[in-house]
Amino acid sequence: MSAHRVYSVVVFIVLASLDNVAISLVPPLYSPISRALGVGEGALGVVTAISYLVTAVAAVVWAYVGDHTDRKPVLMIGTLIWAAGTAGTVFAGGYWAFFAAQVLAAVGLGAVGSVGFSVVSDLISPRRRGLVMSLWGLSQGVGTLVGVLVASQLGGADWRTPFYVLAGLGVLASIAYFTTADIRRGQSEPDLAAVFAAGEDYEHRISRADLPRIAARRTNVWLVLQGLTAQVTFGSLVWLPRLFQAKAEAQGYDEQTAIQIGGLLATLFQLGGALSIVGGLIGDRWQRRDPGGRAKVAAIGILAGVPLYVLLFFAPLTLPPPSSERDALSLVLGSMFTEPGLLAAFLCALVALALTSANSPNWFALIADVNPPEHRGTVYSLGNLVNGVGRAAGNGLVGAVFAALARSFPPPVNLAIGLAAFQAFFIPTGIMYWLASRTAPADIEAVHRLLRARAAADLDGSRSAT
Repeated sequence: MSAHRVYSVVVFIVLASLDNVAISLVPPLYSPISRALGVGEGALGVVTAISYLVTAVAAVVWAYVGDHTDRKPVLMIGTLIWAAGTAGTVFAGGYWAFFAAQVLAAVGLGAVGSVGFSVVSDLISPRRRGLVMSLWGLSQGVGTLVGVLVASQLGGADWRTPFYVLAGLGVLASIAYFTTADIRRGQSEPDLAAVFAAGEDYEHRISRADLPRIAARRTNVWLVLQGLTAQVTFGSLVWLPRLFQAKAEAQGYDEQTAIQIGGLLATLFQLGGALSIVGGLIGDRWQRRDPGGRAKVAAIGILAGVPLYVLLFFAPLTLPPPSSERDALSLVLGSMFTEPGLLAAFLCALVALALTSANSPNWFALIADVNPPEHRGTVYSLGNLVNGVGRAAGNGLVGAVFAALARSFPPPVNLAIGLAAFQAFFIPTGIMYWLASRTAPADIEAVHRLLRARAAADLDGSRSAT
């Protein structure tokens, strides 16, 4: 791979993380934003849920346009739109202005993941898809962590500060797209290598007539539907900083310090997501021996993580008594080595995240494996749409569940019980991945046959023309 292509992969992976930074800024700041706007925290949960849904719906439109035309301008426009919405959030003087700004940002965010995925899948050969897609998925997980960290550390005194920072980064991201390589659709496919070697391009583009064929591909059905149940659970996990904040407040910490503690702990506890690289590598190796291997890795990881998450939610958060002499960062890091309960919770979270994070790279890679190049962005966005519905449902419903449980259980117990209950949605997710492992081999072979036939026809046509 040329240096410019490697650079382009890095740029797209880094910039893809920014959309998750944007999505993750609001939840850690629910309490100060709700106070500033004069609404309850539940109302902000509704904004977050609707933003997830808007991003997912917009992604379908962006992806179809990207699969049909030049993708770089689409990415630049989408990035500028979400930067404008993020900047507008700063100046929101009331709830509805805040709502409108977040929705505008969500529209732009839809372009980043769906169109960017299509570009990256054309940069990487099938043998390395799991590894590179693990970096793609990891960048989004890192973006979530950075969003939580930036929000909790910069927004504790003034909730608007993180939004200033991110709006500026959005403008810089749009400029950065200028420096990336021009990626030709399908250029990483071995079945099309002869076409590009002959100086030709892969000219096939998506059309509305392709949509029934996309829906009829059985593996697509399972890959899309699993996101509905998986993201109900993942959507509920955006409340993880709030759980740790409540545990810190229960030990006597003031709200600002508790927000910082909650954000830091949520960030540290989610470092296991970095091990998605291992899941991607295992998926690559298993896939070489078994065309259903990627889906099996995802199924095992999702199901094995459930009991560890439940243990994490109920693990005691042991911290030293509140003191003005220590800041939140030194307090959390110091306690990690002096409080066995906190260290045990960290290790539990590390393994749980490592297991469930195997889902992400193998999902990305499977979408590329079972679809021709001109369908990938659209299929990814359809999966993202269902993901958005599931995540919106999880984020919205869990707030109502917390409120209902609070009648019998005070915080943080109601938060722990609610989050544990939502782990049940991972079970059907694992089952659907197992079903995908049964249908993937035939769908992958069908794509190879299609691309080989198209390559032969294109080469015959170019010879006839000369």
